Amino acid sequence: MTIDRRQFISATAAGLCASGLPSLSRASTYPTKPITLVVPFAAGGAVDMSGRLIGEPLSRSLGQPVVIDNRGGAGGAIGSSFVAKAAPDGYTLVVTSQSTHVVNPAMNPKLPYDAVNDFEPITLIGRLANVLVINPGLPVKTFDELVKYARANPRVLNYASAGNGSVAHLSMELLKNQANLPMTHIPYRGAGPALNDLLSGQVQLTWNNLSSNLTQIQSGKLRALAVAAPSRVPQLPDVPTFDELKLPDLNLTSWNGLAAPAKTPEAIVNRLYQETRKIISDRANQALWVEKGLIVPEDISPAAYRKEIAERIKFYQRIAKDNKIVMDSN
Repeated sequence: MTIDRRQFISATAAGLCASGLPSLSRASTYPTKPITLVVPFAAGGAVDMSGRLIGEPLSRSLGQPVVIDNRGGAGGAIGSSFVAKAAPDGYTLVVTSQSTHVVNPAMNPKLPYDAVNDFEPITLIGRLANVLVINPGLPVKTFDELVKYARANPRVLNYASAGNGSVAHLSMELLKNQANLPMTHIPYRGAGPALNDLLSGQVQLTWNNLSSNLTQIQSGKLRALAVAAPSRVPQLPDVPTFDELKLPDLNLTSWNGLAAPAKTPEAIVNRLYQETRKIISDRANQALWVEKGLIVPEDISPAAYRKEIAERIKFYQRIAKDNKIVMDSN
């Protein structure tokens, strides 16, 4: 049996279309059942807050329940790994964070997932300003005064972090180098114990996301000296950004976003991206974001989000290498 060129092309095209029909069909009817949104941390933190902020309006927009599933442990690795191994059908998503998709991959070569290749990034759902805070017992009120004090009193200042290789550790080491601040690192087993000792004056300063320390700053229990944000934040209008202080490398926000398992159909990823952007573009939602201490994120596409993740991993890898930093083994 012979077949002419036109018949061959038609048959080939039909076969290709048929092979893609199940995926296209699923995408066109998606979603038809509840979606699980995994938060890879315990309830109550900044990542959980971001997940819940987007989960409810996303449920209304998609017409299906979005169920928050807190799967904490191992610095977010347990929940993130769970989603990386989930079926790529759009029904299991994860709230990504600076810890799970930047710092952990930069610092831990044995991480049970690949932050770039095991996921389909969707978009950002919120940026978080980072803040340099001190115990108010320290006799300084501005960043310039901190620099003068630290240089006049070398090795007197101790800064806290949530552990070796944490965001605070990497950021403060970069600050030490770029501002020539002779300080000593005191690692803790988590942000909670670090904050407790900062409040009591056992350590003098730290780096954290603004939403985690805003209450203590507003009550006067902590003093903010600088923020990492695109512009001054409305909650702290008198506090300069690191850009203003001529330290642009430190002016990086943290962020939370959404991602699906790798190989999730592009049509589903794009649907989730578009619906999420509609939610974030709503002025009432934006006001709620700001009220919670978040920065309304710019429109970042799935491809652009993947690029930012990869670039930030390399950025923190360089800091770790330059300062010989290794992550805690337990």
